[in-house]
Amino acid sequence: MSMSKRIVVKIGSSLLADSQQLTLRYAFMHGLLSDIAKLREQGIDVVLMSSGAVALGLNAIHKSPEEAQILDKQAAAAFGQPLLLNAYKQVAHEFGFDIAQILVTLGDMEERRRFINIKNTVERLFDNGIMPIVNENDTVTTEELRVGDNDRLAAKVAQMIQADHLILLTSIDGLYDRPPHEDGAQFIEKLENVGDYLEAACGTNALGSGGMYTKLQAANMAQQAGCNTLIAEGIIDRPILSVLNGERRHTTCMAFGTPASAWKVWLTNRLQMAGSLVLNQGAAEALVRTPQPITHTDIISVSDTFQKGDILHVYDESGQEIARGLTNFSSDEVLLLARHPEASTAELLGYSAVPDVIATKNLVILNDNHLSWDAPTEDIHLVAS
Repeated sequence: MSMSKRIVVKIGSSLLADSQQLTLRYAFMHGLLSDIAKLREQGIDVVLMSSGAVALGLNAIHKSPEEAQILDKQAAAAFGQPLLLNAYKQVAHEFGFDIAQILVTLGDMEERRRFINIKNTVERLFDNGIMPIVNENDTVTTEELRVGDNDRLAAKVAQMIQADHLILLTSIDGLYDRPPHEDGAQFIEKLENVGDYLEAACGTNALGSGGMYTKLQAANMAQQAGCNTLIAEGIIDRPILSVLNGERRHTTCMAFGTPASAWKVWLTNRLQMAGSLVLNQGAAEALVRTPQPITHTDIISVSDTFQKGDILHVYDESGQEIARGLTNFSSDEVLLLARHPEASTAELLGYSAVPDVIATKNLVILNDNHLSWDAPTEDIHLVAS
């Protein structure tokens, strides 16, 4: 095995908590932290992405995973989080290292300054030999304002720390070309284009919030940052090292060579769509040929409500996503500018500003390696109204 210097390991609730009793699976936790201790001894920094707080707290609020609603899950997370962290702390001490907890929200990962603050916290923990355990802050998130799965969140963390490997431990041994219970299902050992298998990767379980589909989305995000993704079964004995050493079957999603800059990787890999623009076909074709600013005269419709500094998805008139970039204006301001192309920015907005809706330096043209997002079908505001 060619050892990585940084690894992100993601484990789901179904591996940590017994699905019937909703209690911790200590045997798995011991095997997991034993492997992490060995990696740390070899000078490797590890971030652990761990679900489990909600599952461990459901008994306390007398709810099953199937019937729990968002308020139930928030309360369960509040009860289960200290149980989970106390267990991690005790087992980690058995193996001679300490842990820290970082709870994040969708906004923390999508807003650049907060993203950098989290990165700096992780780096300082590494400097002091402490392993960060990261999870979404389920006590405060709602369905509209949450990442929703730790697979893609783990990929964002892998991008953040420039990890070499993202390891997704799950309930099956990897990716198949169709649902694995179907006759003739073929195991996929290695792939580059995850888009070829998205249709076959559906489904989730009662405890988990993701499935193979979100794992492939996460793998694509990691690929953009030059990080390999390994998808494998979360077994009890040596769950990480047996994968890294190639001792058991798993799926590897290969990184795309030299990654773009950290800024461009952050721009293009989103967890949620803040808003979008549709450009007239001429402007869209010119943009793809030669990256250039997007101006208000290029825009024929605006979707969703967004603020200055949000990342927008940019489409041509056929609905093909062509770019993503950071907006200089809110959705209301963009519409006002686009509907009055003859007026100056100062006249319309009351302050002077460069009229570029998205500047070239804050824009990334998508290529075939990016998974595109479907164009919105609701909350569309036409410029010519």
